[in-house]
Amino acid sequence: MLSGSQRPGAAALDGLDLEILRALGADGRLTNKALSARLGVAESTCAYRVRSLRDRGVIVGTSVQVQVAALGFPLQAVIKVRLGSHDHQHVTSLYDSLVQVPGVLQALHVAGEDDFHLLVAVADPEALRDLVLEHVTVHPVVRSTETQLVFERRKGRGVL
Repeated sequence: MLSGSQRPGAAALDGLDLEILRALGADGRLTNKALSARLGVAESTCAYRVRSLRDRGVIVGTSVQVQVAALGFPLQAVIKVRLGSHDHQHVTSLYDSLVQVPGVLQALHVAGEDDFHLLVAVADPEALRDLVLEHVTVHPVVRSTETQLVFERRKGRGVL
C-alpha cells in the first residue's frame, strides 16, 4: 500500500490527516470532541485539521444517506445510456439534464461501450419505464439504453 506521501495528489496529507479521514469516513457524525478523543489529539488541533482539510478541498461536504425504499422508492436500477454523437455540447447538455431527473441517485459519465450509467430509485416498474421514456430516450443524442435491476447495494471500503 502506498503511504500518503506516495499517492499522487496526496503529498500534503500526513498521518493525522489520513486518520481523521478514516475516522470521519467510518462515522461522519463524530463530534470534534469524540474525534479528538479517538485519535488522541487536542480538540483544537483536531478542529484545525478538519477545517484545513475542508479549505484544501479534501473534505468536500457532508451528506445524509436516506433509505429510499422507506420513502416509497423500493425499486433501484442501473440505466446504461449509449449516445449516437459525442459532440461536447451534446454530452454536457445531456449530463446536466440527467442529474436533474427525479429519481436519479447518481449519474456517471463513463468510458467504454456505454456513455452514462444512471443509478435510479423508483416506486415500481411502471415508474422505471416512464423515467426511461420521458427523461432519457427523449434526447435526440441518445442512441439506446439498457436497464438492469439492482438486487442489493453495499457501500465499499473506500480508498483509506
